[in-house]
Amino acid sequence: MRGLTAYTVPELLRIRAEQEPDGVAMIVDGHGTMTFAEWDRRSTAVAGGLAGRGVAHGDRVALLFGSRDWIDFAVAFCGVLKAGAVAVPLSDRLAPAETRYMLEHCAASAVLHGRDLAPPDGGHWAAATADVEIGPGTGPGTGPGTGVRPADLAQILYTSGTTGRPKGVGASHANLAYGCVTQPNRRRFGHSRHLLHAFPIGTNAGQTMLLNALDARPAVLTPARFTPGRFARMIETYRPGTVFMVPSMAIELLNAGLHERHDMSSVLLLGSAAAALPPALSERLAAAFPKATVTNYYTSTEAAPAQTIMIFDRDRPAALGRPAFGGALRVTDEAGTPLPAGEVGEVWMRSPTSTRSYYGDAAASAQAFRNGWVRMGDLGYVDADGYLYLVDRESDVVKTGAFKVSTLQVEAALYEHPRVAEAAVFGVPHPVLGTALAAAIVPRSAGLSATEVRAFLMDRVARHELPERVFVVDDLPRNRSGKVIKKELSALLGDSRLHTEGD
Repeated sequence: MRGLTAYTVPELLRIRAEQEPDGVAMIVDGHGTMTFAEWDRRSTAVAGGLAGRGVAHGDRVALLFGSRDWIDFAVAFCGVLKAGAVAVPLSDRLAPAETRYMLEHCAASAVLHGRDLAPPDGGHWAAATADVEIGPGTGPGTGPGTGVRPADLAQILYTSGTTGRPKGVGASHANLAYGCVTQPNRRRFGHSRHLLHAFPIGTNAGQTMLLNALDARPAVLTPARFTPGRFARMIETYRPGTVFMVPSMAIELLNAGLHERHDMSSVLLLGSAAAALPPALSERLAAAFPKATVTNYYTSTEAAPAQTIMIFDRDRPAALGRPAFGGALRVTDEAGTPLPAGEVGEVWMRSPTSTRSYYGDAAASAQAFRNGWVRMGDLGYVDADGYLYLVDRESDVVKTGAFKVSTLQVEAALYEHPRVAEAAVFGVPHPVLGTALAAAIVPRSAGLSATEVRAFLMDRVARHELPERVFVVDDLPRNRSGKVIKKELSALLGDSRLHTEGD
C-alpha cells in the first residue's frame, strides 16, 4: 500500500507512463491496443480540446461508450479529469430516456461518445473522442492535470436502478485512487500478463477495471462484446492469469460446457463481482477452473473502495468474507446500534478513505452515508469469526403470512438442482397470505416441471419458504451490471414469456 500519499487519477497515469511508456495498458480484442504513453498523450490532447471548448474546472462531461470503445473511453475519462472536470460514465445500453435523465440530473455541459454512436439529444455539445484531441499536447508533468487535487470530485456514476430511479454517486480522486501503488514491484495481480474481464462501461465494476489498467501489473483485456464462446476462446488464446466475471456470465459459460472444450489452465484467480455467488455456482466454478482461486468481491457503487473479499471455502460456502484493505463492517438494528454475531440486521461498511455521496441529493446522502459508514441496503449477519453472510436485499425480502423469507436462501437451494441453470425468487400477491413466493427458473433442458422443482425443495427449505408458483423462462431480466431485476419478473406474470410448468 502507498501509506498516506494521496494521488489524483492523472498523476497515476503520468507516473505509469514515465515508468513504462511502451507497456501495454489495455487491449480490446480485435479492435486495438493502447500503451501507457499513448494513453497519457491522447488524454492530454483531449484535456486541451475540452479546455478550448470552454469546459471548466468542476464541469460535468458525460462519456457515452460501448464495450468495443474501451480504449477511446479510457482516453476520454482521463482527458476529462486532466481538464479538471468531472467524468460521468454512461453505457450505450441505456434507453434514451435514461440517458436524458442522467444528463439532466448532473447538468452535463458536454458529451464525449463512441465513434459509431449518435450523440444524445439535449442542450450540450457532443463529439467523438478523436474529434476533441487537439494534437501532441504538452509534456509529462505540465499543462492539463497539474491543477487537479485529490479532494476534487472526479466521477459521477449512476446506480443500476434495480429498485427505483438511478442515483448519481460522486467520488473524489482520492477515493478512486485509494490503494493504488506506484512501485513497479508491488503492483497487483503480478502472476498475470493479462487480466480479462467483460464488465460494461458505466458500472462500478467497469470503473474498477479501468483503475486496474492504471495500477495493476497485467494488461487489461476485454472483448468487444461478451458471448460465452468468445470469452472462452480469449482465455485459451491470451492465457490470462486473472479473470473477472459477474455470476450471470459464469452461468452462461458453464451451462454451455465451454470449460470442457477450451484450455482454462492459465486462470489462477477467478473473481466474481456485482452480485453474490450462490454456493452451488462457486462449486461448479471451482471444478471447472481447478487451478484457480475462486474469489467473491462484495461492495457497492456507494461503498467502494470498501469491500469484503472471500476465497471460496467449502466450510463457509455462503460467506462473503471479511473487510479488506483497511475498511470495516458492522451489522446494526434500525436505530443504528451494532448487533452481536449471528443476529440479522442492516449491513454497513466503512470506507478506508473519503466516502462517496449522492450528487445533488443531500437528503438521500444523509440516509446512506454516516460518519464514514455506508449503508449497503442489504440484510445480513456476521459470524463469530467476522465473516459476513447476506440474508437478502432489504427490498427483496418477502413477507408471507407471519414469516419474512430470504429470497437469496431459496435461490441458493434452487441452484443445487442439477437441471436449474438460473433462478430468481420474488413475491406475488396472494389472497390469504398477502404475498406468496414465486420462483422463475431457466432450465438447462426441456421438461423440467414445477412439481419436480417443488419436490426437490421440500427437504431443503422450510414450508413457508417453498414457492407457491414456479415459472419457466427463457432468461431472467437483468440490468447492465448483470443483476436480476425482480420487479420486471412480477410485471411479467401475465406475459406469454412467463408460463407455469407442471402444476
